[in-house]
Amino acid sequence: MENESLAARLLNPSRPVFLLGDVPPGEGTPPGKCQTICNKFMARSRALASDGFIVYDIQDEPGRSDMERPFPFRRVMDSSRYAALLARSSGKECVVYKCVADPNFDDWLQSASTEHGHSAINLVGRASSQGEYQGPTISQAMEKVTATKTVQFGCVCIAERHTLEAAEARGKSYPTEHQNMVRKQKAGCQWFISQAVYDSEPTIRLLKDYAALCREQGITPRKVLLTFAPVSRKKTMNFIKWLGVKVPPEVEAKILDAEKPVDVSVALLCDMLRTILLECAGIGVPLGISCESVSIFKAEIDGVHTLFGKLQEILLDAQGSPWKVQWVEVMPPLGPLVVKKTTKHISDNNTAVTEQTTQLVTQSSIAKDVVHNASLLGAVMLGGMLVALGAVVGDHKH
Repeated sequence: MENESLAARLLNPSRPVFLLGDVPPGEGTPPGKCQTICNKFMARSRALASDGFIVYDIQDEPGRSDMERPFPFRRVMDSSRYAALLARSSGKECVVYKCVADPNFDDWLQSASTEHGHSAINLVGRASSQGEYQGPTISQAMEKVTATKTVQFGCVCIAERHTLEAAEARGKSYPTEHQNMVRKQKAGCQWFISQAVYDSEPTIRLLKDYAALCREQGITPRKVLLTFAPVSRKKTMNFIKWLGVKVPPEVEAKILDAEKPVDVSVALLCDMLRTILLECAGIGVPLGISCESVSIFKAEIDGVHTLFGKLQEILLDAQGSPWKVQWVEVMPPLGPLVVKKTTKHISDNNTAVTEQTTQLVTQSSIAKDVVHNASLLGAVMLGGMLVALGAVVGDHKH
């Protein structure tokens, strides 16, 4: 189980997946500074039993909302580049978010899969149907990723679109987000990651409708990762709502009026997960958890770590079987990555053998260097001991 890739864990319906979200450093950050930022994130999150990380693709999205953006937009480095640094530094794989509104999407996909070695990508559509966008549509992007055999992909699901109010605003008699999920699943989508949950009712309706439509069409529901983000101040709450998250007025007031808002936020989100699990028990949709902080405010970052552990406990307890958390040594990849190249005149099976042999030779050569260096160190230590013994014996002779 431990050797399963992150993509394989996401595809495994019997195994809950737990991910922690991160945002890349600002665009133009020097490499050394990027590594420092990466190390800080790893140090804070290493005690959490996560399967891996989510690295977000941050876009300006001026058409997302009529509200004024609470935090000024700042460009960040490419999600694939930072995810490669994070994965190779931590030894844990990443789900890499990618907005499809990119004229260089094809080049990005090629680089993400070959140069950066990613196998799990989450596609995000355009922020709004209004305005002009470059790059492929979400349908075209799904086709392109499906053609890339080394990469699996997921998509977002948005419970806020699955409300009666949202349906009425679009001239529909009933919400259709469950239909969007099935359409994306048939196009190759292997999992879904939700927008942040602050109201359990739309999420419950979406999961039940998705399960029912899958059963009707004879297909197996994909895993849905529910995202949770604690809030401790008004500015962050406004940003959550700017992102399109529905926060009931009574929930907002209960958090912001509390003496310790982040603690109340964590408690409310835990209750929401319990409600979702109770209402959706037995519908056949496998679930996972994603936690993120939408700000750099320390109280909210600390709240994410507290929330992660509590949500993990709630979801695992709901599985109905004993579980435990144990520590393991996570070794980042040794040495440079081997770039896999396939020549046309070699069959697929032989190619796989060749690639595997190349990796083994690379790792064994590193191992030989380690053994060789250890032998040299042992010889030096032994020599030093003999010299010291000779000096003592010689001293006794005198």
